Formats: sequence, structure tokens, C-alpha cells
Amino acid sequence: MSYETLAGRTAVVTGAASGMGAATARLLAAQGVRVALLARRTERLEELAAAIGAAGGEALAVTTDVTDQASVDAAAERVHSVLGRVDLVVNAAGVMLPNPVDAGRTDEWQRMLDTNVAGALRVIRAFTADLVAAAAEGRTADLVNISSIGAHVTFPHYAVYGATKAALTHLSASLRTEFGPRDVRVTNIEPGLTDTELADHIDNVELRGRLDGMFGVLGALSGDEIADLVAYATSRARHINLRQLIVLPTRQA
Repeated sequence: MSYETLAGRTAVVTGAASGMGAATARLLAAQGVRVALLARRTERLEELAAAIGAAGGEALAVTTDVTDQASVDAAAERVHSVLGRVDLVVNAAGVMLPNPVDAGRTDEWQRMLDTNVAGALRVIRAFTADLVAAAAEGRTADLVNISSIGAHVTFPHYAVYGATKAALTHLSASLRTEFGPRDVRVTNIEPGLTDTELADHIDNVELRGRLDGMFGVLGALSGDEIADLVAYATSRARHINLRQLIVLPTRQA
């Protein structure tokens, strides 16, 4: 599918080293968007930037840790110096670390809070002025947050992860009241089972096995399919805001 109206825009995509972030960056670049790739893994970012360039697109690899304010500030400075102001921000960085709450894994709790919630806020803070300025000039401006169906549907041992995604979903809704009147769109996307590297971070063997079983029974979405939703939502006429998109494999209740 083609999204001609995206051509000429400038985007920041976090979590761009893999999964939904990488897929979104590839698709946006293929549509003529200049894309800043933000993630921690420099080698992966450089490989993706090279692949995008070889395909005729334009991408800038910017090694960034969204859990660190100084890193995000440096990334924003780098993006602005090379690409100028951005008009599209996709918060795709996230981590999923399920365990029973009574296991007391405070390290995992902090990592999920720092990445899924505070990390998104740091990126929003870094580029809000860009989005507001673009909209004030009559251009399309978009903030897209990748949340999860876990924001609404509860799963045993995913309490903290679900809480972070519920926070991101609520943040997106609240930001609509602040950004919408200034013509900046906010879109919240909540995927169900999706084939990404998130599952690889799970160190609980039993929970990893259960998740693998769900993939086997229900099937999974792909990163490319989530990227398609991002491109669709952000290519609508600027007065149309698809504010909430829930996408699930057909077999997932």
C-alpha cells in the first residue's frame, strides 16, 4: 500500500533496532520520510540505516537510551542538527518482563517503568516543541505511542507490565486534550500478540513456555503489520485523528 502524503516528513522512531520500531522505520522511509532511528544497539541501527539508504531512503542512526535523560537530550540535539525539526514521533521502545509480583523483582519493575513510561515521556518532552511548531505552520504533526492490549486485558504475572502500558494509554488520551487544540494528533496503538524480541527478554522459563504456547494456538501479528497501522494513521488528512487503535490476531479474544 502507498501512503503518498507521508513523503517529505521527518520522523523519530524509538525502539528502532528491532521489532515494531524497525519495521515502522523501514516503512516510513520507503514512503519518503526522513527517519531518525533511536535505540541502544548501535550496530543494529547502523545496519538498518544502511539498508534504508540502499533502498533509496534516508535514515539517521542515533544511539539512544530512553531511560537516560542525558542520552535523550543528546539524541534530540543530533537529530535537530542533521535533520532539523521533526513532525512525526513514534514511541516504540518497550520492554516486557513478566513475573509474579510476590517475586519482588524490583529491578524488572524499574526497568519497565523507566522504559515504557518515563522513556516515552522523555522523548515526548524532547520533541513536543517540534510537533507544535509544525502544526502551527499548517503541517501535519503526529505523536504515536505503541502501548499494548495488556493495558486493558489482565494476564497472570504481567501486572507491572500491564500497569506501565495502562499508564501509556492514559497518557496518550490525556495528551489529546493538550495537543489536539493545537492541531497535533496523538494516536495510541494497542497490539495483541506480536512476533517481536519482547519475549526474548523473559527469564522465567514457565512464563516463556506459556507465551510460546499462546503464539502456537492464537498466531501472532508481525512488526510490519503494526508499522502498516502507524503509516495509515499518520497519512490521514491532518484534521482526522485516529486516536485509539486496538489490533489483535483474529483468534485472540
